[in-house]
Amino acid sequence: MPEATSLNDAGPYATNGTQEPNPAGAGLDPYDAILLLSFGGPERPEDVLPFLQNVTRGRGIPAERLVEVGEHYHLFGGRSPINDQCRDLLAALRTELDRRGLSQPLFWGNRNWNPYLSEVARRLDGDGYRRVLVLTTSAYPSYSSCRQYRENLYDAFAETTITVEQIRHYANHPGFVSASVAATVAATDGLPAGLRPRLVFVTHSIPSAMAATAGPPPYSAEGSYVDWHRLVAAEVTRQVAQVRQIATAHDLVYCSRSGSPSQPWLEPDVNDHLAALAAAGESAVVLVPIGFVSDHMEVIFDLDTEAAATAAELGLPLARAATAGTHPDFVSGLVDLLVERAAVALGGPADESIGPNDGIIQDGTVIPGGTVGHYTCPQACCPNLRDSERPSACQLPDAL
Repeated sequence: MPEATSLNDAGPYATNGTQEPNPAGAGLDPYDAILLLSFGGPERPEDVLPFLQNVTRGRGIPAERLVEVGEHYHLFGGRSPINDQCRDLLAALRTELDRRGLSQPLFWGNRNWNPYLSEVARRLDGDGYRRVLVLTTSAYPSYSSCRQYRENLYDAFAETTITVEQIRHYANHPGFVSASVAATVAATDGLPAGLRPRLVFVTHSIPSAMAATAGPPPYSAEGSYVDWHRLVAAEVTRQVAQVRQIATAHDLVYCSRSGSPSQPWLEPDVNDHLAALAAAGESAVVLVPIGFVSDHMEVIFDLDTEAAATAAELGLPLARAATAGTHPDFVSGLVDLLVERAAVALGGPADESIGPNDGIIQDGTVIPGGTVGHYTCPQACCPNLRDSERPSACQLPDAL
Protein backbone atom coordinates (compact mmCIF):
# COMPACT_ATOMS: atom_id res chain seq x y z
CA MET A 1 0.00 0.00 0.00
CA PRO A 2 1.55 3.34 -0.99
CA GLU A 3 2.05 6.12 1.47
CA ALA A 4 -0.68 8.72 1.25
CA THR A 5 0.56 12.00 -0.15
CA SER A 6 -1.47 14.66 1.67
CA LEU A 7 -4.37 15.43 3.97
CA ASN A 8 -2.91 13.36 6.82
CA ASP A 9 -3.25 10.02 5.06
CA ALA A 10 -6.69 10.79 3.65
CA GLY A 11 -5.94 8.56 0.67
CA PRO A 12 -5.94 7.16 -1.84
CA TYR A 13 -5.25 3.69 -0.48
CA ALA A 14 -5.10 2.41 -4.05
CA THR A 15 -3.16 -0.41 -5.69
CA ASN A 16 -1.67 1.83 -8.36
CA GLY A 17 -0.56 4.64 -6.03
CA THR A 18 -1.85 7.41 -8.29
CA GLN A 19 -4.07 10.37 -7.52
CA GLU A 20 -6.23 9.64 -10.57
CA PRO A 21 -9.60 7.87 -10.45
CA ASN A 22 -9.16 4.15 -11.04
CA PRO A 23 -11.29 2.30 -13.57
CA ALA A 24 -14.28 0.78 -11.81
CA GLY A 25 -13.46 -2.74 -10.67
CA ALA A 26 -15.75 -5.67 -11.29
CA GLY A 27 -18.07 -6.13 -8.34
CA LEU A 28 -18.10 -2.53 -7.17
CA ASP A 29 -19.53 -0.82 -10.24
CA PRO A 30 -20.93 1.85 -10.42
CA TYR A 31 -18.73 3.31 -7.67
CA ASP A 32 -15.35 4.76 -8.50
CA ALA A 33 -14.13 5.26 -4.90
CA ILE A 34 -14.79 4.05 -1.36
CA LEU A 35 -14.79 6.45 1.60
CA LEU A 36 -14.21 5.40 5.21
CA LEU A 37 -15.94 7.96 7.42
CA SER A 38 -14.98 8.08 11.09
CA PHE A 39 -15.22 10.25 14.20
CA GLY A 40 -11.62 11.45 14.36
CA GLY A 41 -9.37 12.14 17.31
CA PRO A 42 -6.40 14.26 18.40
CA GLU A 43 -2.89 13.08 17.61
CA ARG A 44 -0.91 15.61 19.72
CA PRO A 45 -1.48 17.11 23.18
CA GLU A 46 -2.08 20.57 21.69
CA ASP A 47 -4.88 19.10 19.54
CA VAL A 48 -6.94 17.79 22.46
CA LEU A 49 -8.89 20.90 23.47
CA PRO A 50 -9.59 22.07 19.87
CA PHE A 51 -10.79 18.56 19.04
CA LEU A 52 -13.17 18.49 22.01
CA GLN A 53 -14.46 21.94 21.05
CA ASN A 54 -15.24 20.56 17.58
CA VAL A 55 -17.08 17.59 19.06
CA THR A 56 -19.22 19.64 21.45
CA ARG A 57 -19.79 22.81 19.40
CA GLY A 58 -23.34 24.13 19.87
CA ARG A 59 -24.12 21.85 22.82
CA GLY A 60 -23.36 24.29 25.64
CA ILE A 61 -20.77 22.09 27.35
CA PRO A 62 -18.89 24.11 30.00
CA ALA A 63 -15.21 24.78 29.30
CA GLU A 64 -14.18 23.15 32.58
CA ARG A 65 -15.88 19.92 31.50
CA LEU A 66 -13.82 19.91 28.29
CA VAL A 67 -10.64 20.32 30.31
CA GLU A 68 -11.72 17.42 32.53
CA VAL A 69 -12.39 15.14 29.55
CA GLY A 70 -9.13 16.30 27.96
CA GLU A 71 -7.26 14.75 30.88
CA HIS A 72 -8.43 11.35 29.68
CA TYR A 73 -6.45 11.89 26.48
CA HIS A 74 -3.41 13.24 28.32
CA LEU A 75 -3.21 9.97 30.26
CA PHE A 76 -2.32 8.43 26.91
CA GLY A 77 0.13 11.06 25.70
CA GLY A 78 -2.49 13.47 24.39
CA ARG A 79 -3.24 11.15 21.51
CA SER A 80 -6.33 9.15 20.61
CA PRO A 81 -5.75 5.69 19.14
CA ILE A 82 -8.69 6.03 16.74
CA ASN A 83 -6.78 7.48 13.78
CA ASP A 84 -4.15 4.74 13.84
CA GLN A 85 -6.96 2.21 14.03
CA CYS A 86 -8.58 3.77 10.97
CA ARG A 87 -5.26 3.44 9.14
CA ASP A 88 -5.09 -0.22 10.14
CA LEU A 89 -8.65 -0.81 8.95
CA LEU A 90 -7.93 0.93 5.65
CA ALA A 91 -4.90 -1.31 5.12
CA ALA A 92 -6.93 -4.44 5.94
CA LEU A 93 -9.74 -3.36 3.61
CA ARG A 94 -7.22 -2.64 0.86
CA THR A 95 -5.77 -6.12 1.23
CA GLU A 96 -9.20 -7.75 1.05
CA LEU A 97 -10.28 -5.63 -1.93
CA ASP A 98 -7.08 -6.52 -3.77
CA ARG A 99 -7.58 -10.20 -2.96
CA ARG A 100 -10.96 -10.02 -4.67
CA GLY A 101 -9.65 -8.03 -7.63
CA LEU A 102 -11.56 -4.85 -6.68
CA SER A 103 -9.56 -1.82 -7.75
CA GLN A 104 -11.50 1.16 -6.37
CA PRO A 105 -9.28 3.41 -4.22
CA LEU A 106 -10.02 3.93 -0.55
CA PHE A 107 -10.22 7.36 1.04
CA TRP A 108 -10.67 8.38 4.65
CA GLY A 109 -12.40 11.38 6.20
CA ASN A 110 -13.29 12.35 9.78
CA ARG A 111 -16.14 14.29 11.31
CA ASN A 112 -14.12 16.11 13.97
CA TRP A 113 -10.40 16.11 13.10
CA ASN A 114 -7.85 15.64 10.32
CA PRO A 115 -8.37 14.41 7.71
CA TYR A 116 -11.58 16.47 7.72
CA LEU A 117 -14.43 15.11 5.64
CA SER A 118 -15.03 18.49 3.98
CA GLU A 119 -11.43 18.63 2.73
CA VAL A 120 -11.55 15.07 1.45
CA ALA A 121 -14.83 15.82 -0.39
CA ARG A 122 -13.25 18.77 -2.19
CA ARG A 123 -10.26 16.63 -3.11
CA LEU A 124 -12.44 13.84 -4.49
CA ASP A 125 -14.42 16.34 -6.55
CA GLY A 126 -11.30 17.98 -7.91
CA ASP A 127 -9.80 14.63 -8.85
CA GLY A 128 -12.84 13.70 -10.90
CA TYR A 129 -14.61 11.11 -8.76
CA ARG A 130 -18.37 11.13 -9.35
CA ARG A 131 -19.95 8.29 -7.33
CA VAL A 132 -18.59 7.40 -3.90
CA LEU A 133 -19.66 4.59 -1.56
CA VAL A 134 -19.42 5.39 2.15
CA LEU A 135 -18.62 3.06 5.05
CA THR A 136 -18.80 4.58 8.54
CA THR A 137 -17.14 3.25 11.66
CA SER A 138 -20.50 3.21 13.46
CA ALA A 139 -22.32 -0.10 13.25
CA TYR A 140 -25.71 0.69 14.82
CA PRO A 141 -28.73 2.84 13.94
CA SER A 142 -29.36 6.03 15.92
CA TYR A 143 -29.08 9.77 15.34
CA SER A 144 -25.50 10.04 16.58
CA SER A 145 -24.29 6.84 14.91
CA CYS A 146 -26.09 7.22 11.57
CA ARG A 147 -28.06 10.36 10.74
CA GLN A 148 -25.46 12.76 12.13
CA TYR A 149 -22.88 11.23 9.81
CA ARG A 150 -25.34 11.63 6.94
CA GLU A 151 -25.75 15.30 7.87
CA ASN A 152 -21.97 15.63 7.72
CA LEU A 153 -21.97 13.99 4.29
CA TYR A 154 -24.64 16.38 3.04
CA ASP A 155 -22.66 19.41 4.23
CA ALA A 156 -19.34 18.14 2.84
CA PHE A 157 -20.62 17.14 -0.61
CA ALA A 158 -23.34 19.78 -1.16
CA GLU A 159 -21.11 21.93 -3.35
CA THR A 160 -19.61 19.05 -5.32
CA THR A 161 -20.82 17.05 -8.32
CA ILE A 162 -20.37 13.75 -6.46
CA THR A 163 -23.16 11.33 -5.58
CA VAL A 164 -22.58 9.70 -2.18
CA GLU A 165 -24.31 6.52 -1.05
CA GLN A 166 -23.83 4.24 1.95
CA ILE A 167 -23.78 0.61 2.97
CA ARG A 168 -26.44 -0.50 5.45
CA HIS A 169 -26.01 -0.73 9.22
CA TYR A 170 -23.85 -3.73 9.91
CA ALA A 171 -23.89 -4.54 13.64
CA ASN A 172 -26.11 -7.56 13.00
CA HIS A 173 -24.02 -8.82 10.09
CA PRO A 174 -22.47 -12.25 10.80
CA GLY A 175 -18.94 -10.93 10.17
CA PHE A 176 -19.17 -8.37 12.96
CA VAL A 177 -20.74 -10.91 15.31
CA SER A 178 -18.12 -13.55 14.48
CA ALA A 179 -15.31 -11.16 15.40
CA SER A 180 -17.02 -10.43 18.73
CA VAL A 181 -17.49 -14.13 19.45
CA ALA A 182 -13.80 -14.86 18.85
CA ALA A 183 -12.75 -11.96 21.07
CA THR A 184 -15.13 -12.98 23.84
CA VAL A 185 -13.90 -16.58 23.81
CA ALA A 186 -10.30 -15.38 23.99
CA ALA A 187 -11.07 -13.05 26.91
CA THR A 188 -12.94 -15.81 28.74
CA ASP A 189 -10.02 -18.19 28.26
CA GLY A 190 -7.71 -15.58 29.79
CA LEU A 191 -9.45 -15.70 33.17
CA PRO A 192 -8.29 -18.09 35.93
CA ALA A 193 -9.44 -21.66 35.38
CA GLY A 194 -12.70 -22.67 36.99
CA LEU A 195 -14.38 -19.27 36.82
CA ARG A 196 -17.63 -18.96 34.91
CA PRO A 197 -17.78 -15.29 33.96
CA ARG A 198 -20.85 -13.21 33.32
CA LEU A 199 -20.72 -11.47 29.94
CA VAL A 200 -21.30 -7.73 30.23
CA PHE A 201 -21.82 -6.10 26.85
CA VAL A 202 -20.95 -2.41 26.73
CA THR A 203 -21.91 0.37 24.35
CA HIS A 204 -21.98 4.17 24.30
CA SER A 205 -24.85 5.67 26.24
CA ILE A 206 -27.08 8.12 24.35
CA PRO A 207 -30.06 10.25 25.47
CA SER A 208 -33.13 8.11 26.07
CA ALA A 209 -35.18 10.29 23.71
CA MET A 210 -32.64 9.69 20.94
CA ALA A 211 -32.69 5.96 21.58
CA ALA A 212 -36.49 5.76 21.51
CA THR A 213 -36.64 7.26 18.00
CA ALA A 214 -33.82 5.20 16.50
CA GLY A 215 -34.85 3.17 13.43
CA PRO A 216 -35.21 1.22 11.25
CA PRO A 217 -38.53 -0.37 12.18
CA PRO A 218 -39.82 -2.57 13.54
CA TYR A 219 -38.55 -1.62 16.95
CA SER A 220 -39.61 -1.69 20.57
CA ALA A 221 -40.36 1.30 22.78
CA GLU A 222 -36.62 1.41 23.52
CA GLY A 223 -35.79 1.93 19.83
CA SER A 224 -33.61 0.08 17.35
CA TYR A 225 -30.34 1.24 18.92
CA VAL A 226 -31.14 -0.75 22.07
CA ASP A 227 -32.92 -3.56 20.22
CA TRP A 228 -29.97 -4.21 17.91
CA HIS A 229 -27.52 -4.25 20.82
CA ARG A 230 -29.69 -6.69 22.74
CA LEU A 231 -29.94 -8.98 19.71
CA VAL A 232 -26.20 -8.92 19.03
CA ALA A 233 -25.41 -9.52 22.71
CA ALA A 234 -27.75 -12.51 22.82
CA GLU A 235 -26.28 -14.00 19.64
CA VAL A 236 -22.68 -13.56 20.80
CA THR A 237 -23.61 -15.19 24.11
CA ARG A 238 -25.29 -18.08 22.31
CA GLN A 239 -22.30 -18.71 20.05
CA VAL A 240 -19.79 -18.43 22.89
CA ALA A 241 -21.81 -21.00 24.83
CA GLN A 242 -21.64 -23.32 21.82
CA VAL A 243 -17.88 -22.90 21.45
CA ARG A 244 -17.10 -23.47 25.13
CA GLN A 245 -20.07 -25.72 25.93
CA ILE A 246 -21.15 -23.53 28.82
CA ALA A 247 -24.25 -21.49 29.53
CA THR A 248 -23.59 -17.98 30.80
CA ALA A 249 -25.72 -15.00 31.74
CA HIS A 250 -25.25 -11.66 30.03
CA ASP A 251 -26.23 -8.00 30.39
CA LEU A 252 -26.21 -4.81 28.29
CA VAL A 253 -24.73 -1.72 29.98
CA TYR A 254 -23.51 1.71 28.93
CA CYS A 255 -20.52 4.01 29.21
CA SER A 256 -19.42 7.53 28.25
CA ARG A 257 -22.49 9.44 29.37
CA SER A 258 -21.86 13.14 28.69
CA GLY A 259 -25.15 15.08 28.87
CA SER A 260 -26.79 17.23 31.50
CA PRO A 261 -27.58 15.31 34.73
CA SER A 262 -31.23 16.34 34.28
CA GLN A 263 -31.49 14.62 30.88
CA PRO A 264 -32.24 10.88 30.93
CA TRP A 265 -29.59 8.75 29.24
CA LEU A 266 -29.45 5.00 28.76
CA GLU A 267 -28.49 3.08 31.91
CA PRO A 268 -27.06 1.25 33.82
CA ASP A 269 -23.54 2.64 33.77
CA VAL A 270 -20.90 -0.05 33.52
CA ASN A 271 -19.29 0.88 36.85
CA ASP A 272 -22.60 0.84 38.72
CA HIS A 273 -23.39 -2.52 37.15
CA LEU A 274 -20.07 -4.03 38.19
CA ALA A 275 -20.79 -3.00 41.77
CA ALA A 276 -24.21 -4.64 41.59
CA LEU A 277 -22.74 -7.85 40.18
CA ALA A 278 -20.10 -8.01 42.89
CA ALA A 279 -22.75 -7.50 45.54
CA ALA A 280 -24.77 -10.34 43.99
CA GLY A 281 -21.79 -12.70 44.25
CA GLU A 282 -20.75 -13.00 40.60
CA SER A 283 -17.38 -14.75 40.33
CA ALA A 284 -15.97 -12.94 37.26
CA VAL A 285 -16.91 -10.64 34.39
CA VAL A 286 -15.91 -10.31 30.74
CA LEU A 287 -16.55 -6.85 29.32
CA VAL A 288 -17.51 -7.07 25.63
CA PRO A 289 -17.50 -3.65 23.91
CA ILE A 290 -19.97 -4.55 21.14
CA GLY A 291 -20.96 -0.91 20.63
CA PHE A 292 -17.54 -0.04 19.19
CA VAL A 293 -15.57 -1.27 16.19
CA SER A 294 -12.13 -0.33 17.53
CA ASP A 295 -10.27 0.24 20.81
CA HIS A 296 -10.63 4.02 20.88
CA MET A 297 -10.84 6.34 23.90
CA GLU A 298 -14.24 5.15 25.17
CA VAL A 299 -12.71 1.68 25.38
CA ILE A 300 -9.21 2.31 26.68
CA PHE A 301 -10.29 4.91 29.25
CA ASP A 302 -13.88 4.06 30.18
CA LEU A 303 -13.31 0.31 30.25
CA ASP A 304 -9.59 -0.45 30.51
CA THR A 305 -8.98 2.36 33.00
CA GLU A 306 -12.14 3.29 34.94
CA ALA A 307 -14.08 0.03 34.80
CA ALA A 308 -10.93 -2.00 35.43
CA ALA A 309 -10.20 0.12 38.52
CA THR A 310 -13.78 -0.38 39.73
CA ALA A 311 -13.50 -4.16 39.34
CA ALA A 312 -10.16 -4.19 41.16
CA GLU A 313 -11.64 -2.25 44.08
CA LEU A 314 -14.52 -4.72 44.22
CA GLY A 315 -12.22 -7.74 44.03
CA LEU A 316 -14.09 -8.86 40.91
CA PRO A 317 -11.95 -10.71 38.34
CA LEU A 318 -12.39 -8.97 34.99
CA ALA A 319 -11.25 -9.45 31.41
CA ARG A 320 -12.01 -7.23 28.42
CA ALA A 321 -12.75 -8.65 24.98
CA ALA A 322 -11.22 -6.96 21.96
CA THR A 323 -13.31 -4.92 19.54
CA ALA A 324 -13.81 -6.09 15.95
CA GLY A 325 -10.82 -4.02 14.77
CA THR A 326 -9.27 -5.75 11.76
CA HIS A 327 -10.50 -9.26 12.50
CA PRO A 328 -10.63 -11.08 9.13
CA ASP A 329 -14.33 -11.98 9.46
CA PHE A 330 -15.20 -8.34 10.14
CA VAL A 331 -13.13 -6.99 7.28
CA SER A 332 -14.45 -9.61 4.87
CA GLY A 333 -18.01 -8.82 5.97
CA LEU A 334 -17.49 -5.11 5.29
CA VAL A 335 -16.31 -5.85 1.76
CA ASP A 336 -19.31 -8.15 1.30
CA LEU A 337 -21.53 -5.21 2.24
CA LEU A 338 -19.75 -2.92 -0.22
CA VAL A 339 -20.32 -5.45 -2.99
CA GLU A 340 -23.94 -5.93 -1.89
CA ARG A 341 -24.55 -2.16 -2.08
CA ALA A 342 -23.05 -2.01 -5.54
CA ALA A 343 -25.43 -4.77 -6.68
CA VAL A 344 -28.37 -2.74 -5.35
CA ALA A 345 -27.13 0.39 -7.14
CA LEU A 346 -27.01 -1.48 -10.45
CA GLY A 347 -30.30 -3.28 -9.93
CA GLY A 348 -32.65 -0.47 -9.00
CA PRO A 349 -33.05 3.23 -8.12
CA ALA A 350 -30.35 4.48 -5.77
CA ASP A 351 -32.92 6.17 -3.52
CA GLU A 352 -34.78 2.99 -2.62
CA SER A 353 -34.80 1.95 1.00
CA ILE A 354 -33.72 -1.60 1.67
CA GLY A 355 -36.08 -3.96 3.45
CA PRO A 356 -36.16 -7.57 4.65
CA ASN A 357 -38.00 -8.72 1.50
CA ASP A 358 -36.09 -6.61 -0.98
CA GLY A 359 -34.72 -9.54 -2.95
CA ILE A 360 -31.14 -8.29 -2.97
CA ILE A 361 -30.47 -9.41 0.59
CA GLN A 362 -29.61 -13.09 0.75
CA ASP A 363 -30.06 -15.50 3.64
CA GLY A 364 -27.24 -15.29 6.14
CA THR A 365 -26.46 -11.59 5.79
CA VAL A 366 -28.08 -10.76 9.13
CA ILE A 367 -28.04 -12.86 12.29
CA PRO A 368 -31.24 -14.72 13.22
CA GLY A 369 -33.96 -12.27 14.22
CA GLY A 370 -32.08 -9.31 12.74
CA THR A 371 -33.66 -6.41 10.88
CA VAL A 372 -32.02 -5.40 7.62
CA GLY A 373 -30.81 -1.82 7.83
CA HIS A 374 -31.42 1.02 5.38
CA TYR A 375 -29.27 2.16 2.47
CA THR A 376 -31.35 5.31 2.17
CA CYS A 377 -33.23 6.36 5.27
CA PRO A 378 -36.79 7.68 5.61
CA GLN A 379 -37.12 11.24 6.90
CA ALA A 380 -38.57 10.04 10.21
CA CYS A 381 -35.79 7.54 10.87
CA CYS A 382 -33.34 8.52 13.64
CA PRO A 383 -34.55 12.16 13.64
CA ASN A 384 -32.51 15.16 14.65
CA LEU A 385 -34.41 16.16 17.79
CA ARG A 386 -32.78 19.60 17.93
CA ASP A 387 -33.18 20.55 14.26
CA SER A 388 -35.80 18.52 12.41
CA GLU A 389 -35.24 20.48 9.17
CA ARG A 390 -31.51 19.79 8.91
CA PRO A 391 -30.86 18.01 5.58
CA SER A 392 -28.87 14.80 5.32
CA ALA A 393 -27.44 12.62 2.58
CA CYS A 394 -28.61 9.08 1.73
CA GLN A 395 -32.19 9.96 2.61
CA LEU A 396 -35.50 9.21 0.90
CA PRO A 397 -37.50 12.17 -0.45
CA ASP A 398 -40.46 13.31 1.66
CA ALA A 399 -42.90 11.93 -0.89
CA LEU A 400 -41.65 8.40 -0.27
